[in-house]
Amino acid sequence: MTVDENVAQVSNLLLYSAMTAYLGSFIAYAADLAEGGKEIKAREVRRRERAGGEAGEAGEAGTVLTEPATARRRRGAAVGTSLFTLAALLHLGSVVSRGVSVHRVPWGNMFEFALTGSLVVAVGYLVAVVRAQRAGLGGGRDARYLGTFVAGPVLATLGIALRSFYVEAAQLVPALDSYWLVIHVLVAILATALSTLGFSATVLQLTQEKRERVRASGGNPGGAFMDALPGAVELERTAFRLNAVAFVMWTFTLIAGAVWAQVAWNRYWNWDSKEVWTFVIWVVYACYLHARATRGWDGRRAAWLSVLAFACMLFNYLVVNIFFPGLHSYAGV
Repeated sequence: MTVDENVAQVSNLLLYSAMTAYLGSFIAYAADLAEGGKEIKAREVRRRERAGGEAGEAGEAGTVLTEPATARRRRGAAVGTSLFTLAALLHLGSVVSRGVSVHRVPWGNMFEFALTGSLVVAVGYLVAVVRAQRAGLGGGRDARYLGTFVAGPVLATLGIALRSFYVEAAQLVPALDSYWLVIHVLVAILATALSTLGFSATVLQLTQEKRERVRASGGNPGGAFMDALPGAVELERTAFRLNAVAFVMWTFTLIAGAVWAQVAWNRYWNWDSKEVWTFVIWVVYACYLHARATRGWDGRRAAWLSVLAFACMLFNYLVVNIFFPGLHSYAGV
């Protein structure tokens, strides 16, 4: 089939529009966090002044961090979420029109993988926002506090994809023209998206844990806007759940890839660089989950294993796909 160039151009236009909306959302969310940090700090100062220097007020001063945010701050979050929703819809239109232009699923190369994977991250965040609001958390510390840390990476991913991985819409190479593309790559996209969300939660967890140690020792941790986010324990549990689901999907990705290799090359395993690094990622995530679930590794130790696992995933995508020759080289451009 021929490529519909007009639809492909529409896809690109929608993508640029989505990136503009993501940028506006990122700015709104960042302003919301910054303003929230100032409000929290001001309320803490007022609480301490009312305490009159009583020692018992030290414990109460910590509870102010969980007070509901003001209406002004919620308006900032609402603007960010509205722009993010618009961006996700434009993003979805870009992915769909890209697929329509080539009459196939739109994940046949690194650019399309990044385009679709970042969309899954965006949709996952919006689902979390809706679930938090339905659970009655919308007036306090809800999922919108994570908006800055989702909009930023999504925007960066799209920027890198356009700058380094962009290719014109085209038909698949023969090796990819199989129904296994839908099965294998779709699950890999979902696993990567969940791992990305898990990594973001892990980074925030490590930051919060350091701030909590400083505060416990009587120091000033700084970065008051971080007080609007959940605590380190809650973030660690969120990261673990996301990574656990991602690991199951990555396991399926590994198995489906082996089956596809048998269909395409008559061998389940070829010691191709991409296959090897897919297995390395699986092993590191398995070590993380094992240490967390059976060895009692929580907090920083498990978190750094999670960071290592995601670093392996990034290496696989950004280095192995481009610089390592192998049977999967066709997917790099």
